[in-house]
Amino acid sequence: MKPFVLDARRSLVLLIDMQEKLMPAIAHREEIEKTGALLLRCADALGVPVLVSEHYSKGLGKTLPSLVQVLPEKSPVVEKISFSCWGEPAIVRTLEETARRQVILLGVETHICVLSTALELLAEGYDVVLASDATGSRREVHRDEAFAALRSAGGTVLPTESVVYQLLGQAGTELFKRVLPFFKA
Repeated sequence: MKPFVLDARRSLVLLIDMQEKLMPAIAHREEIEKTGALLLRCADALGVPVLVSEHYSKGLGKTLPSLVQVLPEKSPVVEKISFSCWGEPAIVRTLEETARRQVILLGVETHICVLSTALELLAEGYDVVLASDATGSRREVHRDEAFAALRSAGGTVLPTESVVYQLLGQAGTELFKRVLPFFKA
């Protein structure tokens, strides 16, 4: 893995399957939902586009309303049936059209859809960062094993605060002042 620091101009956030009927089964779901909303608000403030996947929404419902309300305007929401987002042509097309090669992942389940997506993105040459505290599984052990697998494959696992501060790059700017209150809320 080549070292890299996130750059807001080169990054995209991919929110994976945080849906109404799936989230109640996820360990630490309240924290994951809250931290996911924080990351989405920060992405919006920093001009980082967000792409949303919904796995079989007929059965699992739509993205959580608390997340939808903080999405940047015009964030595409794409339904999928493949476990990896890379298996959905509309997602691949959207990623390629943005020309952003750093992908920040959050969502559920870490050991299934999130990990599969991360591994395929790495294989395609993307830099991948997983927001650890905005990602979960039904069982913590599954989440933790997915973190280890992603790290060994060359991905990066960081807390949301680290992700946002890398995207910011420096303190004292107007963007920093705009984002800082999100962490105090």
